[in-house]
Amino acid sequence: MTKVRLLDSIFTRLVAWSIAVCIVVVLIIGALVGAKFEQLSTASKEASVNTDTATLIAAYDEGGIGAVEQRIEDRLAFPAPAGNGPHYLLVDSDGAKIVGNLPAWPTGPRADGPIGTIALPGGGTGRARAIAFPDGRLLVARETSLDAMILNEIGLAFVAGGLFVVFAVGVAGWITARRLSRRIDRVIGAFVNPDQTRLDLLERGRHAEDEIGELTRQSSAALQRVNRLVDAHRETLDQIAHEMRTPLMHLDSRLMRGMRAAPDEAVAQGLLEARADIRTVIAMLESLLDISHSEANRGDPRGLERVNLSAMLQDLADLYAGSAEETGHRFEVDIAPGIAINGEPMQLTRLVTNLLDNAFKYTPGGGTVRLELEPGPTITVADTGPGIPYDDRERVFERFSRAKGNHGASGGSGLGLALARAIARRHGLDIVLRPTMRGACFRVVPEAATKDAA
Repeated sequence: MTKVRLLDSIFTRLVAWSIAVCIVVVLIIGALVGAKFEQLSTASKEASVNTDTATLIAAYDEGGIGAVEQRIEDRLAFPAPAGNGPHYLLVDSDGAKIVGNLPAWPTGPRADGPIGTIALPGGGTGRARAIAFPDGRLLVARETSLDAMILNEIGLAFVAGGLFVVFAVGVAGWITARRLSRRIDRVIGAFVNPDQTRLDLLERGRHAEDEIGELTRQSSAALQRVNRLVDAHRETLDQIAHEMRTPLMHLDSRLMRGMRAAPDEAVAQGLLEARADIRTVIAMLESLLDISHSEANRGDPRGLERVNLSAMLQDLADLYAGSAEETGHRFEVDIAPGIAINGEPMQLTRLVTNLLDNAFKYTPGGGTVRLELEPGPTITVADTGPGIPYDDRERVFERFSRAKGNHGASGGSGLGLALARAIARRHGLDIVLRPTMRGACFRVVPEAATKDAA
């Protein structure tokens, strides 16, 4: 099963998107709250300035500029909170300071004009209004430094709160993604290897009433149907094999008895040829059944076991080395040690022997047959025989197909390479015919490698 990389996982993307959305939402809410606070704060300061100004105008109306001076001194006598205190400046008609806590008339607001912003001593700012009297001018201001500090505190609170929300969303998203990923992995695992253990695991998620639960239910039902069909296919093939092989074997036995009792040599020769035909039919039937079995079980790991491919091929090489000496072939072997694969030993043995049989059969005496095993695994069977015409490179793997010039003259049924490819694909492998300058070169390679090459 292909492992999905963390960054490619759809769940990782969902969590990342959730965190990104949370960050954006926190920033937007923080900006809106800050803007609203600044608006309300400014309105509050302006209202205080207007109220203070109105009170001092009323004092002037009652007692002139002296009453205003006294009222300002009274107010400045009370301590005010840092960053939020009132500021006053009362000057006479010549601009000389009469009273106030501002050293000089600031630039900005003009007398009887709208409220404006002024710079205060010490670096702060304030909202201020100026009033003109017949014998002087008055400036009333409210410091806004405290509002700026409160706004900064609100910003810091939103940053801290936002980080906590992002962390909480990330943790909750990671936990949820892990749970969903495990449920999806169970479905994928059941498709990769539909054995009973994985189907039982799939059954545990059937009752969830969400989308993955529905996917699990449909996947479980589909895999159960596929398993039933495969089992029915196997049973049918076994029955066909039994019903056909048994009467053919009985017929072969009867012919054997007839040969022993045949008084005529010509009749005995006919019976002998009939037996050969029957054995050819039985061999062909067994090959067809093996091809069907292999194709039906393709991708199904059930029944596979760990096979030491290096040891198996070495045993075959020892076996064929003796035959090569008798037939006058040169047999070269290069087998890498320690290579193993999950498979059926008998089928893998038949796969390699089919290729070796073909190589020795079609290579004239004195020629060379080579068997190699490399990590991958990659099995190579090459010979220096007549080779296979370019147009027949894929057709030789079809059932009952023979290369040009070989229409059964060699005694083959045309099923050997078809069976070899079916067995290879049953084990996640494939057979390819490599281009060579001389002879034929069959390579058994992982099926994924042939797909990548295509």
